[in-house]
Amino acid sequence: MNIHALLRVALVRRVWLWLIGILLAAGSAGFLLWQPSGGHASDQAYRLGTVDRGPIIASVRATGTLNPVTTVLVGSQLSGQVVEILADYNTPVKEGQVVARLYAEQIKSRRDAALADLAQARADLDTKRAQIDKARSALQRAEAQAADLRAQRERTQAQLEEAQRNLERQTALNTRAVGTQTALEQAGTQVDIQKANLASADAQIASNQAETLGLKADLALAEANVKSAEAIILQRQAKLRDIEIDLARTEIKSPVGGVVVKRDIELGQTVAASLSAPTLFTIAQDLREIDIYANIDEADVGRLKEGQKVSFTVNAYPNRTFEGRVRMVRLAAQTVQNVVTYTAVIGVRNQDQALLPGMTANLQIITDEREDVLRIPNAALRFRPPAAVVASEARSSTPEGQNPRRRARRDQVASDQDEGTGGSVYRVGDDGKPQVVPVRLGATDGAYTEIVRGDLQEGAAVIVGAQRADAADDAGGATRRPRPPRMF
Repeated sequence: MNIHALLRVALVRRVWLWLIGILLAAGSAGFLLWQPSGGHASDQAYRLGTVDRGPIIASVRATGTLNPVTTVLVGSQLSGQVVEILADYNTPVKEGQVVARLYAEQIKSRRDAALADLAQARADLDTKRAQIDKARSALQRAEAQAADLRAQRERTQAQLEEAQRNLERQTALNTRAVGTQTALEQAGTQVDIQKANLASADAQIASNQAETLGLKADLALAEANVKSAEAIILQRQAKLRDIEIDLARTEIKSPVGGVVVKRDIELGQTVAASLSAPTLFTIAQDLREIDIYANIDEADVGRLKEGQKVSFTVNAYPNRTFEGRVRMVRLAAQTVQNVVTYTAVIGVRNQDQALLPGMTANLQIITDEREDVLRIPNAALRFRPPAAVVASEARSSTPEGQNPRRRARRDQVASDQDEGTGGSVYRVGDDGKPQVVPVRLGATDGAYTEIVRGDLQEGAAVIVGAQRADAADDAGGATRRPRPPRMF
């Protein structure tokens, strides 16, 4: 055989080898590309979850702002220039401590003038009281003189009566020619003298009475002057107290013990308090106790109760969890863009004062807490089988009274009057189809839900989702559709 023949034979063999390799590769690719999409018979149609036991912590999540329990706005009731500032941001203050002073020299001058006026009024009062004493003394002398004049009149009256009796005796003697004319005339003269003395005594008594009335009027006037002087003193004392109050107001004092969280004045600034008291300092009473004002959605507000535990974090300490308790839920609702929220007040102990006013708190309010309860994944509660599976289930040959779907609805309606909330989950039946199981549900934490009652035991498997998109066809017995050719 020549060389050319050998070359032709080798070339033919090489071509056949190439053709065989190409055919084998094409066959393998066709097998891989056109195999059915149903996979192996062992593939499961549904993803399953397990009923287990464990804790359930139901909570409401919200955000809030930290605020002091009591915030006091310290202002000034007096207008004036700030001449001294004794407290600044973060300064601890005690109750009654002076934190600032206003210019007070003008008020001190007014106080000194008021003190002088008060001293003068008190001196005038002393003078008026002395006049009262003088008037009383004069009245007492007039009353004593009146008594003396009455005694003198009585004596004069007695002398007049004696003179009249002597005149009558002398007249009788002269009638019998026994007495003398001289004695008779002397007796008559004595009578006239005593009458004149009696008239003089009456005049003196009348004069004394008039003088007594005048002295009594003077005494009443002096007493009125004393009352007027006392009223003037009270008036000037009130004026002095008013000035002293203004003087005291030049010292701005903290009404509570706490810490200064804000200062709104500068040295030399003029404070104008004509219409309202301007705010000079903001003082938090005690930062060892602090409140959180949290906005709670109206859908969750019914779950909040006083005394519930709260855990929260703040951005300043991302690795630290703080605790508190619900103090109240304020009844006043707030509506912003048709969203209704309520304010919950959470009390927090802040002994180390790490929490500061104004921080944002990310809250978890524990509304219910259960230990070691039967629970189910929430995905099982959300799962619903396809309509085709449900329909085929409804068309099964099971008698009406034994239909599991209808029996589940009937059991669920019958259990609605019991504790918990009605619900249903699905498990894989003996025929590989979803079987509904009615349950009564309790607390939930978002991932798991408590099973209060139901035909489920610990360790039972429940459906939480479909394993493949064509799981319904697999479960219903439909023919598997081939997958389209793969492009890679």
